[in-house]
Amino acid sequence: MENTVVVPAELSAVWARVVDPEGINYEMRPWMTMTMPRQASGLTIETVPLGRPLGRAWLRLLGIVPFDFDQLSIVEVDTGRRFLERSSMLSMQLWEHERTLTPTAGGTQVHDRVTFQPRLPIPELPALMGRVVDAFFKHRHRRLRAYFAD
Repeated sequence: MENTVVVPAELSAVWARVVDPEGINYEMRPWMTMTMPRQASGLTIETVPLGRPLGRAWLRLLGIVPFDFDQLSIVEVDTGRRFLERSSMLSMQLWEHERTLTPTAGGTQVHDRVTFQPRLPIPELPALMGRVVDAFFKHRHRRLRAYFAD
């Protein structure tokens, strides 16, 4: 699954927002929020130990009800431009999210690529989850663009 949006802001401002827990949760709301692992307290995208799980990041439906967790692990960072998360979740054997920022006319292009592998061996599940993830990232892009348009 891949989605791209152009955000009307400079790359440095967009990067600061998309790697900040407050910015991440802003993108996800109202459908969900994500806690940061306790072990990651005080760390930034630039200081996290690459390739090592940081702990459980709980996903909360509507920001209230915990429904899944992400064993959050950042494996690559190109500061100011790109990160790659490769994690496992309660529901996913593999969750890989790559976000790349590129300066462009009118602002910054944000490109998300998500790959996942559900744990449950249900034949229809990957296609269904693909549609849900695609819709969710389109929502995140709308929220991100709206944040900088205001």
